[in-house]
Amino acid sequence: MEIVLKRVYSPVSPDDGCRVLVDRLWPRGISKDSAELHTWAKSVAPCTELRKRWHADPDHFAAYAAEYRAELAVDPAAAALGELAELARRADRLTLVFGAKDLDHNHAVVLRDALLERLSDTPSALNENLL
Repeated sequence: MEIVLKRVYSPVSPDDGCRVLVDRLWPRGISKDSAELHTWAKSVAPCTELRKRWHADPDHFAAYAAEYRAELAVDPAAAALGELAELARRADRLTLVFGAKDLDHNHAVVLRDALLERLSDTPSALNENLL
């Protein structure tokens, strides 16, 4: 299993595997057909208030990331993160698709890290049988 990040405006590739849009808002200028998504995981995206605060003060990524991670720890975002983790377990490659221009400072980066942590904390079905 591999989890990668990709802008929704980048060309779709067969190597993308399972493509999941992780933005709360649909990206401008992209049709649902051209996006070629497996699903749209709106509930795992930052809430509207957090997204607006981030856009108003983008110089404080660490604070934004901490707030977003706290949001991912409680429902409904925690449940959505769990669903995304299940999808990642079944896919050879999961591509988290997002609209942000900054490739290093965006919610998808934080989400990927939280998802990888969630996957590493959860025992596989094989390990559960051994306990």
